[in-house]
Amino acid sequence: MRIGEIAALVGVTPRAVRHYHHQGLLPEPVRQPNGYRDYSVRDAVLLARIRRLTELGLGLDEVRDVIADDAGRELMEVLKELDEDLARQQEQLGERRQRLGVLLEQARGGRVTAEGPLSPELSALFENVDEAMAGRPASAMAAKDREILALLDTVAPGDGREQLVGAMRRLTEGPEAVKRVYEVYALLDALADAAPDDPGVERAAQALAAAMPDEVAAGMTHVPEGGFMDALYADFSAAQAAAVRRGLHLVLERLR
Repeated sequence: MRIGEIAALVGVTPRAVRHYHHQGLLPEPVRQPNGYRDYSVRDAVLLARIRRLTELGLGLDEVRDVIADDAGRELMEVLKELDEDLARQQEQLGERRQRLGVLLEQARGGRVTAEGPLSPELSALFENVDEAMAGRPASAMAAKDREILALLDTVAPGDGREQLVGAMRRLTEGPEAVKRVYEVYALLDALADAAPDDPGVERAAQALAAAMPDEVAAGMTHVPEGGFMDALYADFSAAQAAAVRRGLHLVLERLR
């Protein structure tokens, strides 16, 4: 059989056959004197097996491992892992569709916030905070904080999102707690154009540390420097970044 014939027989394209040759999955027959490759029935059997495995969702590296073991011992292991992976994906898709359904209801009711769409948990938290702070002046730092929370709400896994919202709920439980948080925002707003050695840096840091409950502060001990935190500080002014760094340092000192 020529390449077009074996490809048609198995139901793949000649380009796919050449790709499998290049990847080392399908041995390339020696060219005949006429310049054409002559594929055997055994080649067709192997090509069909490659097709079946890829249709199951295996990557080419996994297919290579499977076909290298003629006894099929590794095949069962790989298929089991694939089944478990598909089950996890199915569960995650179910959770995402459930969240999307809530967001669609929010959109239909005109309740999607400027940061949205958000998870129902964070959306409810923002609504409670907005209600507690009704009539107060807007805060640039508060708006930035909400954007960061919306980002974390999107990228954090389910349990991480629950911890995030739980921590923010404890940080803003009750009108007095919300008032303290917004006082911190006001102090940080005032540092927008200040120098890093401005006396207001220490005042903002002390207020930030005081407003953070111990159970919330305990979670901060697991926040590493670098990466995301560096990008976060870079989004602040120099004085604001200094105040937040100092505030978190005070919190960690308090827990020691």
